[in-house]
Amino acid sequence: MLVLTLVLAAIGFALLVAALTTGSVVWAWGCIVVCVLGAVLLLVSALSMRSPDSDSTPPPGRHAKR
Repeated sequence: MLVLTLVLAAIGFALLVAALTTGSVVWAWGCIVVCVLGAVLLLVSALSMRSPDSDSTPPPGRHAKR
């Protein structure tokens, strides 16, 4: 999902450059839509990566000997 977010950011940047060079508002709105979509995707990805606090204990296993 993070790769898709980076791709959307690159597309948004390209649309921004196109909007600035042509002076078209349509390209600027396209940039806004793509960037908002990328931000939502990044937020969903970040929230899905969070683990619940109850699972913060390490799994049982061997302990290192000193």
